[in-house]
Amino acid sequence: MNIISMIPARYAASRFPGKLMQDLGGKTVILRTYEATVATKLFDDVFVVTDSDVIFQEIVNNGGKAIMSKKEHDCGSDRIAEAVEFMDIDIVINVQGDEPFTDKESLAKLIDVFKEDKDKSIDLASLMVHITNEDEIQNTNTVKVIVDKFNFALYFSRSPIPYLRDKDAGAKFFKHKGVYAFRKEAILDFYRLPMLPLEASEKIECIRYLEYGKRIKMVETDVEGVEIDTPEDLERAKKIW
Repeated sequence: MNIISMIPARYAASRFPGKLMQDLGGKTVILRTYEATVATKLFDDVFVVTDSDVIFQEIVNNGGKAIMSKKEHDCGSDRIAEAVEFMDIDIVINVQGDEPFTDKESLAKLIDVFKEDKDKSIDLASLMVHITNEDEIQNTNTVKVIVDKFNFALYFSRSPIPYLRDKDAGAKFFKHKGVYAFRKEAILDFYRLPMLPLEASEKIECIRYLEYGKRIKMVETDVEGVEIDTPEDLERAKKIW
């Protein structure tokens, strides 16, 4: 099984433009993320895929591998799909460029999903973290996911799901972490299929897979890491580093 990692990296992030080129302990955020992903030694290859000459040069000049996107894309999955379309691979794992604390254990769990999926019935896998903080549950920037008894995703939403009409029912809230593992065919299907109303309304790309009947296996992890979405996140990351 040929497994690679792709790190989509867009310079013009809406909430924190240029965040991937910010300094984190003497190296840029994107370089830290790339090196952390390589250091797991889980992949046959690791690439940063970007629309930015600045990010491309940052990776290449530091001995890494980068691919320039040929087109403008709406999301990281589209950017990855373009890059892998003609590659001879089986599984591609999307590591977010703003997660320099990427950990080996969580990525290994995603890879294991496909190693154990003998009949190839799972299209993609992703991570979720149990959350209890009420502010985080209510925060529309936190994507929540609900799953069935086998941990297959039922739905993703920015709203708090499930709605606790019965607070003693034992339901839990899970935050979706934007780390995905795809079969190559699944991500190419995503690239070719048009956006439908649920994805368009929530602005959550993995809903497209559900709307087209794909099976998403969710893997629980207790490693939350630090996603650098704001200048405040970067300061928090610097303290941890």
